[in-house]
Amino acid sequence: MSGKLPPDSSPASAASDRDRLGRHIPVMAGEIVGSVRPSSGGRYVDATLGEGGMAELLLEASAPGGQLLALDWDDAALELSRQRLARFGSRVQLVRDSFANLRAVLAEAGWSEGADGIIVDLGVSTLQLGRDDRGFSFQADAPLDMRMDRRLERSAAELLAELDEVELANMIFRFGEEHGSRRIARQIVRRRSESPVRTTAQLRDAVRAAGVRSRPGIDPATRTFQALRIAVNRELEQIELLLDRGWELLRPGGRLAILSYHSLEDRIVKQTFATWAASCLCPPRHPVCNCGWTAKVRLVTRRKQKPTEHELEHNPRARSAGLRVVERLAA
Repeated sequence: MSGKLPPDSSPASAASDRDRLGRHIPVMAGEIVGSVRPSSGGRYVDATLGEGGMAELLLEASAPGGQLLALDWDDAALELSRQRLARFGSRVQLVRDSFANLRAVLAEAGWSEGADGIIVDLGVSTLQLGRDDRGFSFQADAPLDMRMDRRLERSAAELLAELDEVELANMIFRFGEEHGSRRIARQIVRRRSESPVRTTAQLRDAVRAAGVRSRPGIDPATRTFQALRIAVNRELEQIELLLDRGWELLRPGGRLAILSYHSLEDRIVKQTFATWAASCLCPPRHPVCNCGWTAKVRLVTRRKQKPTEHELEHNPRARSAGLRVVERLAA
């Protein structure tokens, strides 16, 4: 696989060792860290810090002089990672912000010319899924919050209470690709007068009452929970903001690696990377190019890279993950 480190020294091996000690395993760690080629003296960004596993691997791989800028908009994740990364001292800067604001964060840090490597993991962190009070998972009954940044205006429960039936159905269909969205929205609205949907268990019950089916082994509520989480956190909008002239966030030769988990995320990343890598944006039948566009990046992964079978055996969370990487060309 492109950029993968040797088995005896790969970050994936280090991550596996830490997992035996009770640490979280970053998804596709070896492939991701290897793809950005960390080295001493480089500047790197972990735009989705989470529990700090990927950041730790980056700092170790870029020792002794590599610098890391790490972002997360979850205060709990930042506090956990601050302790985990304390041993790296001034080599790491932690910032509470969304990756959508990465351009401004880079400027504030004095990195206006860009970074040598940027990693973005679009998945929900294990920290958030494991906290019952956050409402991201239906594995335990909890208040429907789902805000990755608790400073955000509306919780999931508030969103369900405010949207009308058509708006609910559209949201669940658009962000969850759920074909039973109308029946689910009807159930949620019907329950408002007697027992409003305010907890994860109540939402799961509403989906089941709607008679929605899913593939074997997949809970019928999965797509609805995904849709609600995306809507609450405006996740697709955040990705689009990050990718707006996103190649400018890199130094020439720098690489951007994005790990996505569902088709909505991956479609945005795939199409954007393809546009950046194109040498012309004129319509196909246009006889002469006059768009003035030139390729901004090279596609390091021409197809979405998937986890190995070995990783899937040891890390089921990686099942739906896919990696895409680009490298900025010289001006």
